[in-house]
Amino acid sequence: MTIFRLHVKKLFDGQNYIDDQVLTISDGKIIALDSDTSQIDDVLEGLVVPGFIDLQVNGGGGVLFNDSPSLKNIQTIISAHSKFGTTAMLPTLITDKMAVMEQAADAMAEAITKKVPGIIGIHFEGPHLSVAKKGAHIEEHIRPISSQEWKVLARKDIGQILVTLAPETVNAEDITRMVSLGIKVCLGHSNADFKTAQKALDAGADGFTHLYNAMSPIQGRAPGVTGCALLNDQASCGLIVDGHHVDYDSCKLALKAKPAGSIFLVTDSMPPVGTNDIEFDLVGKKVRLENGKLTSTTGELAGSVLDMATAVENAHFGLKLPLDEAIRMASKYPANYINQSDIRGCLIIGSQADFVELDDQFKVKSTWIAGQAVYKRVV
Repeated sequence: MTIFRLHVKKLFDGQNYIDDQVLTISDGKIIALDSDTSQIDDVLEGLVVPGFIDLQVNGGGGVLFNDSPSLKNIQTIISAHSKFGTTAMLPTLITDKMAVMEQAADAMAEAITKKVPGIIGIHFEGPHLSVAKKGAHIEEHIRPISSQEWKVLARKDIGQILVTLAPETVNAEDITRMVSLGIKVCLGHSNADFKTAQKALDAGADGFTHLYNAMSPIQGRAPGVTGCALLNDQASCGLIVDGHHVDYDSCKLALKAKPAGSIFLVTDSMPPVGTNDIEFDLVGKKVRLENGKLTSTTGELAGSVLDMATAVENAHFGLKLPLDEAIRMASKYPANYINQSDIRGCLIIGSQADFVELDDQFKVKSTWIAGQAVYKRVV
């Protein structure tokens, strides 16, 4: 059993700031915390915080998951995002052909079997969405759930499954069935009324995908999916804090309405993250990057070039949140949502040694997954 002792000058463990802590790591987990710096293997000078967990990642490093779902491309995506502090993610497949969905599941099974660092499951965003709120999703691939899809959803070799669906396209019984399989069900890309969304929550759905975006808005006489998301305390919401998808004041309103811990940061990121690319193909459409915003040739927002470190920075400076709360929104709260708070989202004895070292400007100096440095910034 290999023991590794790491001296952290300043640690945020998910709850408290502690100076001069030594993390003893074995088999990827923290097995002890103490202040004895006499025998150490390495030193981290920056602020060390729990690793960031991104539950909605379409691509990165020049790769779109949909284009060619493969082990190699999954590795490319997590490598690109690890430079920005992501230590766990759900690669996200947007609405596509059934064959692509099956291919993505096979690729994920291989990644899970080979224990690719940071890969913990898959997010199927679609194909059971509302055409009226499809956004950049391809209408021809939006369809009712089929027996083929149930075979994919019932798989136990692809890690944690998260499904985004429009409740007006999937009945309550099918939502309950998904939940019984251990799937996390989020409502999104939906034009449903409040009662239909509420019925889906009553059936077991417990999340909302990119709050405010591609969902029926809240109005005085029609609270819609957005109103349902804000009113239900037990439901969690992913939020894209990039300044383009949601106005910062709308973000603040959601944070005021929802209980602490029920909103977590997501990137909805696309291939340009980690590259200098300004254009890519998205399932038959061209998407171009201009002024930090991705727009398809047909005018819709098409994901983002946001990374988790920048999302934390935006939450701290743009939303005026305390740094510790912004960090929890990127680590503890998504871990809570996927029921992995016992191993992720904090740095305590027994948790996985997933952490990020930040400099004084909150930029990533190094990223560690299971006690191994997967990224170190070259000075």
